[in-house]
Formats: sequence, structure tokens, C-alpha cells
Amino acid sequence: MPRSTSPQNTSTFRSLVRLLPFARPVLPRLVLGGITALIAAVLALLIPIALEWVVGGPIASGSVAAIAWGACVVLLLGLAEAAMVWLRRWFVLGPATTVEYDIRTRFYNRLQRLPVEFHDRWQGGQLLSRMMQDIGLIRRWMAFGLIMLVVNILTIIIGAVLLFQWHWALAVVFIAAGAPIWYQGFRFEQTYGTLSRQSQDQQGDLATSVEESVHGIRVLKAFGRGPHALRRFTRQAENLRDTEMRKAGAIARIDFWLVAMPELAFAACLLLGIWLASAGEITVPQLFAYFAMATILRWPMESIGFLFSFLLDARTATDRVFEVFDEIDTIVDPDAPVVLAHPRGALAFEGAHFRYQDAGDHEPDLLDGIDLALRPGETMALVGLTGSGKTTLTTLPTRLYDVTSGRVALDGVDVRELSLVELRTHIATAFEDATLFSASVRDNVLLGRDDLEPGSAEAERVLQEALEVAQAEFVASLPDGADTLIGEEGMSLSGGQRQRLALARAVAARPTVIVMDDPLSALDVDTEERVQVGLRRVLEGTTALVVAHRPSTVALADRVALLEGGRITAVGTHSELMATSAHYRSVISSFEKEGADDSARRMDPEHGMDVVTGAIPVVRGLADEDEEGTR
Repeated sequence: MPRSTSPQNTSTFRSLVRLLPFARPVLPRLVLGGITALIAAVLALLIPIALEWVVGGPIASGSVAAIAWGACVVLLLGLAEAAMVWLRRWFVLGPATTVEYDIRTRFYNRLQRLPVEFHDRWQGGQLLSRMMQDIGLIRRWMAFGLIMLVVNILTIIIGAVLLFQWHWALAVVFIAAGAPIWYQGFRFEQTYGTLSRQSQDQQGDLATSVEESVHGIRVLKAFGRGPHALRRFTRQAENLRDTEMRKAGAIARIDFWLVAMPELAFAACLLLGIWLASAGEITVPQLFAYFAMATILRWPMESIGFLFSFLLDARTATDRVFEVFDEIDTIVDPDAPVVLAHPRGALAFEGAHFRYQDAGDHEPDLLDGIDLALRPGETMALVGLTGSGKTTLTTLPTRLYDVTSGRVALDGVDVRELSLVELRTHIATAFEDATLFSASVRDNVLLGRDDLEPGSAEAERVLQEALEVAQAEFVASLPDGADTLIGEEGMSLSGGQRQRLALARAVAARPTVIVMDDPLSALDVDTEERVQVGLRRVLEGTTALVVAHRPSTVALADRVALLEGGRITAVGTHSELMATSAHYRSVISSFEKEGADDSARRMDPEHGMDVVTGAIPVVRGLADEDEEGTR
């Protein structure tokens, strides 16, 4: 995954100013929140001035009424400050959550639009940590960190100026104590910025490990690799802990200076103030007010370290979020998309080349000049040895990847000249790895039919027809039928059930062209044949490109294309290729051997029993029913 670990690629200001387009709609309220926070700080600074008057006047004179009025003034200032703090929160909390919502929804939309090649490179946990943790941190910084950092700096400046009204020497001593703090702050930025980026990246890695272990929990349990996964996770957690400890150390060092220097300044000012008071250059009420003002300034000074670290964390989070926004979307709509008024389904690969971005310069193209034409309405089986590029070829018609040269054409039109919405309306794909979503069966099957009114008779007809074609009768036996909620990625269903629902989803889309990457691998031969018959009936006139790994699948196709060395080396009917192509016979022989080996592995030679399920073999058409009953 691309990762920038240097915090100095851009300045903090340049990084954070990129949030301005998101904040602009709510900027007035954020500014009002800052103004009310500043008013609250100024009211707090007025309290020492009021105390000077109370100590020098009413208390010195002993007037109870005057003391009461002085107490009322201080109380009113405190209440006004509290009201301003409440207003500050009221002004900023709503807008900050709005900004968070806007960034998060745009981030999700960006993830949806970025090409598959991007998702191949990026870990899911890294994207998840950016989506949740980093964007949430940006919201907290905008609602609190940004405003309080600006306000506290202004408070320190205003307070430092006010200190001069009592005695310039006391003010200079207090201000001079800030010089080491600014120097340490500069050093802190150099160290903490790097650690902050490292920590947030490690959190993403940790999230990836959790995601992988949860998705692969069956494999870990089946192979007894839970302890191994735990050791790997523990190492990553230890690395994150070490980084967090180094961050805490950096914060502790800056906090030491932020606390120690004001304390030293207090001690020095106390000695100097007593000497000045004894010399008659300052009165006791003035000295009292000075120390009250210095006390009020302590929290803004001590908070600078926390707020500065918060600033750097927000800068790192912003950089990580915009790394995704800055990714180039290579799969985009054309400026003037072509519209196919009456699509026929003629799919053609014309000199199509493809290579992955991370392929070496000296490596040949994975697809090295594919020439293949599918007639409208025909079923073409695509066969080849493992690693020949069959699956990659199936990703090109819908532009999950774009060809690196040559073109893929639908009815003579380059698919890159069609809008993505129209292209993926005309061409549907059913993958071998059936991915389902945490929703109802109905929602999963009708995923590609947003033109249907939910709950309408037409939607129900399309649903039932798609389930029938996919031989997914098991849906009727689920607790709530088609409204049954299936678990994450459909893992509560068997492999065959997931594949049939995925196939039903492709059928329901009613495409002009359907591309199937061996979507029936988990079905027995008889069920596969029934599915094929149903597909021919419902999708009559639909062009089909089917990646085949079984002789039975090949036999049901109108024609077969042989993929060898990144090129189509032969096209014809199954019987024609068996008679003319030695490599084709070798590929079919490998399919048959693989099927025989699989049967041998599952069969107990002594008892004729299936050693996987423990069942006596029955008629092939019933084999899949056993699978349906297994969860």
C-alpha cells in the first residue's frame, strides 16, 4: 500500500487548508464559535482587573456594601464567561459533525469510484481506519482543537500585554519564560509529526489484521492457526504500543517545559514583586492582580502542548484522508458518451493487451493481443490452464480494468466510449467468488435493478424468475424466505447457495451480455445443467462468455475459445477443437483428471462413503440438496 511516513511533505498549514472546501458552508458558525470562545477568554482576563479594584477599594476601606458589589461584578463576569463557553459549543458542534458527514460520505463515494486496481493495492484496514478514526479526529479538531488553539494563543498575547499595566519588569520575566517553550515546541513538531503518522498507519495495519482474521476465522480454526494469528497480532500491537509510548514521551517532554517554565516564572516574579512592593514601585492590590492574571494564563500556556499535538494529529489524519482523494481515477466516463439505443450483444476483443501496474518492465503482457468475437446471443466457453489469464479477461468488458492497448467493443463501440452506468447495465458479471452483502436475499438478488419499484409485482416476478433459473429453491425454506437477512458476505450460507444467489443477481439484471467466471464451480453437474437450461430460456438472445473448468460446462457452449500464452489460439466447437488442437485436448484432460481426483479424495474406497460429508453416494441430482442443508 502506498504510504508516506514523512510529516514534512507539506506544511501543516497547507495540509489543513485542504479542509476548507468542506468547512466553507459552515464557516460562519465556526467563526462565531471562535469569537464567543475569545470573548469568554477576555471576560476571564477582566476578573483580575476587577479583583484589583475590589482589593484596593472595598476591602481596603472595609465597606461591606462595596465588597458585595465587587463580588457581584466578579460573579457576573464568571457567569458571562460560562454563557460564552456554552455558546461556543452550540455554534461549533453541529457544523463540525456536518463537516465529518460530508467528508465521510465523499470518502465512501470515492472508494466506490476508484478502480479495482486501487483496491488491489490498498489494505481494507487502512481504508477503514481512515474512514472512521481519521475523519472522526478531524471533526474533533475542528470543533475543539482549532478554535481553542487560536483562542489560547490570543489569550496569552492579550494577557501578556495586560501584565505590563502593573509593572514592565514582571511582564518581561513572565514573557521571557516562554522562550524555551517555543524552542521546545519546534523540536516537538519534528519528532511528534513522524510518530503521529507512524502510529496512525500502524492502527490501520492492526485494523487490517482484525479484518483478515474475522473474515478467515473458519480457515484459522480449521487449521488450528489461531495462536499463530494471535502472535502476529500481538507483534503489531506491541509495535503500536511502542510508538504510542514514544508519542507519550514526546508529549511529556513538552508538558514538562509548559509546566516548569510558568512555575519558575511565578517564583521569580514573586521575589521580584515583593522587592518592587517594598521599594514602593507596585502596590499590594496590583501585585495581587498580577498573580491572578498570571494564574489565569497558566491553563492556556499548559494547554498549548496538548493542542499542538492535537494539531499535528489532525494534520496527519488529513494527509491520510487526502491520499485517497488524490488517487487518480483511471476508469472514468468519456466526455461525450455514446448511447446504444438497441444493443445486440456483439462482444469483441480486438488486439487487447493487459498488464498489471506492478508488473516488471521485462515481463510479457498477461494478455498479449486477444482477438475474439462473440456473436449476438451465443454462449462462448473460455478455457485455458491455470494462470493463463481467463479471470483477468472477464474483468475487461465491464471496465473493472482497462486494456493497456487494443480495445474491447460492444456492438462495434469501444466500451470506453460508453458511460459506466450504461456499460454495466448492458454487461453483467457473475464471479466464482460469490460476494453477498449483509442484507436480505431479495436485496442481494435485485441489487442491479434499481429501476424496479421495491415490493412491486414486477420486482417479485423478476426475483422469482432469477431464483428459479439459478436453482435457488432453498430460499423458500429460509426462516423469512426472500426477506431473510443473510450474514456478512453470506457466510451463513453454503458455497453452492452463495453462488446460486450471485448467479440469480446477474440473471435479474437482464443484461445484453453476461460474463461468468466459473460461477457454478460449487454445484454438481446435474444442477449445473439445469441452471444452464434455465439461462438459455430466460436469457434467450443474451450473449454469454463463460470461463469453464469442467468438460460439462464446455459441452453446453455454442463455441469454445482456447486461451494460451496470453492469446486466443483456437476457436470452434468442442468437437472441432478436440479433433484439431492437442493443447485443447490437454486442457480438457486436466479438467477430467481434476474431477476424478476430487471424487477419489472424497470417496472411502472400502465403504463407498463420502469421507467429507459421511453420506452414501446418491443420484447426482440430489447431491447438491445435501449441500444446501449444510451450514
